[in-house]
Amino acid sequence: MADVTASSPQPGPSAPADVELVLRGRVLTDDGVVLRRVVVSGGRVVTVESVSDWSDTEHGPDEVVLADDEVLLPGLVDTHVHVNEPGRTGWEGFASATRAAAAGGVTTLLDMPLNSIPATTSVAALETKREAAEGRCSVDVGFWGGAVPDSLGHLAELWDAGVFGFKCFLLDSGVPEFPPLSTAQLRAAMAEIAAFDGMLVVHAEDPEVIAAHGTGASRAYDDFLASRPPEAETTAIGTVIEAARETGCRTHVVHLSAAEALPAIAAARADGVRLTVETCPHYLTLAAEAVQDGQTQFKCCPPVRGAANADLLWQGLVDGVIDCVVSDHSPCTVDLKGLEAGDFGAAWGGISSLQLGLPLVWSEARRRGVALETVVGWMSAAPARVVGVPRRGHVTVGAPADLVVFAPDETWTVRAAELQHRNPITPYEGRTVTGRVRRTYLAGATVGEPAPPRGRLLDRADPR
Repeated sequence: MADVTASSPQPGPSAPADVELVLRGRVLTDDGVVLRRVVVSGGRVVTVESVSDWSDTEHGPDEVVLADDEVLLPGLVDTHVHVNEPGRTGWEGFASATRAAAAGGVTTLLDMPLNSIPATTSVAALETKREAAEGRCSVDVGFWGGAVPDSLGHLAELWDAGVFGFKCFLLDSGVPEFPPLSTAQLRAAMAEIAAFDGMLVVHAEDPEVIAAHGTGASRAYDDFLASRPPEAETTAIGTVIEAARETGCRTHVVHLSAAEALPAIAAARADGVRLTVETCPHYLTLAAEAVQDGQTQFKCCPPVRGAANADLLWQGLVDGVIDCVVSDHSPCTVDLKGLEAGDFGAAWGGISSLQLGLPLVWSEARRRGVALETVVGWMSAAPARVVGVPRRGHVTVGAPADLVVFAPDETWTVRAAELQHRNPITPYEGRTVTGRVRRTYLAGATVGEPAPPRGRLLDRADPR
């Protein structure tokens, strides 16, 4: 690999004296992939200048020169990660999750408020979460708060304490510490959040539709799929849209699976409803037709649907109806996946893909003729914009020097045992993907051993 790595880069032309890092090579900028020289000082990008070629004689001897098969990207922003610490650290934790994030090119993540104990539904619980994260994070971490029945009327306190918004469920979340909101409580939460212009993020599946379709207790994936039909999502999203229309609340639908909801989403936006939407790598790169009976490693809620549905989700992204792609990294211990029994009704629903999102989505995107800069935009600038994490997602002057060296043409095979998240299970085991993250920088410093974790805890009012 033609990489010249430096311990103390020297300032090149037009660089400040206190240069921390200089990189030269192909850079993904707002103008596309172009040859650039990127200078970092004070943890931020201070210069992005044109160069004629890699061998430009004006460069300093300690510059980092990218190999000719590498591209420098902005760090990804993953706004949907279940870290689970404290309380369920056996499932995941800040140290392992953020190592996986960095290995996948994610330099900023937002931690979901459930699956940890306590759930992040009060200021005291948020402080407990921050204490658990302090000093253990390899990337920057912010926090969602939770909107549950007991936290209604107190959401402004969590907002003032620095959360980026509030997560709620409309049906059983799977853990008792995080009960769902009724339709009336959803409207009450939206009215409360709209008063301070916060954001509500919603797991949108309708409990009555789910109840009418059975438990999904079966080894057959088709039975599980039938238990959570598209109607569950479209009905719930309809409820969310009407409540958002009535209250004016900024609202975000998480992990959209059912493409049938796209027309209603597009129409609501055209009417001025403040609605954004995400989908996830597993809905874009997996298909129900390929899931064999008993393969509970593929279980997530809402479920992975058919290949034709995935085609429509891709079109929704291209058309701008879906805003961004984030992981919904929802890990558990191997035993909770119930691989031996293979019962989709009993297995924990969640897919661990924090480290894999970029190569997975890029592999499929290039097959579909979607450009790298478009994919990176969906996974960096777009989620940063949706949740209000400023300046991230661009290699530009003034931005944090959160950068990723990516080899878009390198192929490799996914092995669960080689991934950084805590429990070695993934539906992508043995899958060949294209695109590998070779190095990640946080605030201009290389992430990884032997350096100690340098990730910062983000506050909405001071997101750095």
